[in-house]
Amino acid sequence: MLNDGIARVTDRIRERSHASRSAYLARIEAAAKRGVHRSAVGCANLAHAVAGCSPADQADLKRDEKPNIGIVTSFNDMLSAHQPFERYPDLIKSAVRAAGGIAQVAGGVPAMCDGVTQGREGMELSLFSRDVIAMATAIALSHDVFDGALLLGVCDKIVPGLVIAALTFGHLPSIFIPAGPMPSGISNTEKSRIRQLAAEGKIGRAELLEAEAASYHSPGTCTFYGTANSNQMLMEIMGLHLPGASFVNPNTPLRDALTEAASKRILEITARGNEFTPAGEMIDERAVVNGMVGLLATGGSTNHTIHLVAMARAAGIHINWHDLSTLSDIVPSLTRIYPNGPADVNQFQQAGGMPVLIGSLLDHGLLHGDASTVWSRDGMAAYRDQPRLEDGVLHWRPGPAESADRAILRDAADPFSTDGGLKIMHGNLGEAVAKISAVKPEHRIVEAPALVFRSQEELQAAFKAGELHRDFIAVVTHQGPMANGMPELHKLTPPLGVLQDLGFKIGLVTDGRMSGASGKIPAAIHVTPECARGGPLAKIRDGDMIRLDCAAGVLSVLVDDDEFAARPLPEIDLAGNHHGVGRELFAAFRSAVAGADVGASVFA
Repeated sequence: MLNDGIARVTDRIRERSHASRSAYLARIEAAAKRGVHRSAVGCANLAHAVAGCSPADQADLKRDEKPNIGIVTSFNDMLSAHQPFERYPDLIKSAVRAAGGIAQVAGGVPAMCDGVTQGREGMELSLFSRDVIAMATAIALSHDVFDGALLLGVCDKIVPGLVIAALTFGHLPSIFIPAGPMPSGISNTEKSRIRQLAAEGKIGRAELLEAEAASYHSPGTCTFYGTANSNQMLMEIMGLHLPGASFVNPNTPLRDALTEAASKRILEITARGNEFTPAGEMIDERAVVNGMVGLLATGGSTNHTIHLVAMARAAGIHINWHDLSTLSDIVPSLTRIYPNGPADVNQFQQAGGMPVLIGSLLDHGLLHGDASTVWSRDGMAAYRDQPRLEDGVLHWRPGPAESADRAILRDAADPFSTDGGLKIMHGNLGEAVAKISAVKPEHRIVEAPALVFRSQEELQAAFKAGELHRDFIAVVTHQGPMANGMPELHKLTPPLGVLQDLGFKIGLVTDGRMSGASGKIPAAIHVTPECARGGPLAKIRDGDMIRLDCAAGVLSVLVDDDEFAARPLPEIDLAGNHHGVGRELFAAFRSAVAGADVGASVFA
């Protein structure tokens, strides 16, 4: 039986989205009826589409007797998570050909590494890259010669961008194929300890670099539970991955077998197959709620309070932060993966991984078990299963019934916490998001004077100068999407963590992002309306008392209402954020972008 609270949230999303969802479904139904136009395009057009193929594929494409699958890849070899995709096109083409189809690389999409750009100017392009990826995928699929799509992406903005595009082409089936996490390096606890020592000036660059390189050491996704691995969880729990595909290491026989299986499965769910499953029909309100539940149950990335909203809107489904907050009160916390605990995703996988997680949520009525997936129109039961190679042949067998390590993964009957650890903050500074699953209870309420900074560099400089050894709430303003693209401010975590460990009452309030790797500092992020839109956060002055109550969801400045309302907005020169490393090319994005609460997208 579905939990009543889950059902109520789903019903209100369905009611709120009725007009937009109906219009969306009508559009993709019309596109599906129109069909793939490979046989209808002019001869010169088709000749261009087949000229680069092997002679056998050329002949098949000309005859229009076999389904053609478009591959959209985010491969590059400076991004560890995406380097394994170098091998995928040949692997996919071979598997599709063996199953009676054709596959072509339809196009590539940019895939920047937030780990490289953290704290750098390039991070101001990161969030916008999501919408660029969606548009690049649309260009790839716009040739109108494909019966389905295989989408290769893992990391932070890449998967959300690919989802937006897949839903824009929702009349086609799409399957996401992951690359998997790199094997474990040094522990996340040790990595954090060394980072904090570096922030305190107790070790130098050489020691820090050695530790970082021991952590991020080979092809594959980073092993902490940030946005990249939250993406993989979402793709599986929303039914866009094959069962059990998310956290299998790269370049292993099982990983290759899963890629081949996805390549064969996409043919079966095209309009030419027997189980037509267009992505836009499959991703409905149930699938979106399942994604929200998965995010909360695993303490996933706060970036998805933005991305999930944008992804759902691409399917005509309107969710909001209130929905997430309501679900957070219902959904228990079932995992302890860094930064919410010491374990990494490989240890989560060894403890039972997605089959145990999904099985527990299904057993307790916390998922829509009847939601369609790329594996079955009949529901999610198959996602309890675990893929295995037996004598070189891929089979799905029943997964473990319970966790092998309750310090990492638990059943919903005995959770780490009875809530999902996400709070939507309200008060006279607007709305914000707070992730408290990694914040100790004694740190969740802070009332302290504000120290205002116009950039994360200013705060870091003040820390290095020894000016921050006191109780305070750091207010970092003008970091929203309109101001400068809403960069992640993750580099603030080590210095603020040092101060908190010294016994000071510390908090953070910003209209920027803190990423899926944010952890132990109480922080109200994504404050909306943002400062550049005239949001009240811009009016905060040094010394203003702020109450940051993550337990109750309160974010307020304790200044007389009339006095605060009469304060003028400061004049801030943001020109320095609008040039260099390509930022000048994104002026149109900054002027058109919507607020964080509605997905921070130029499409909204």
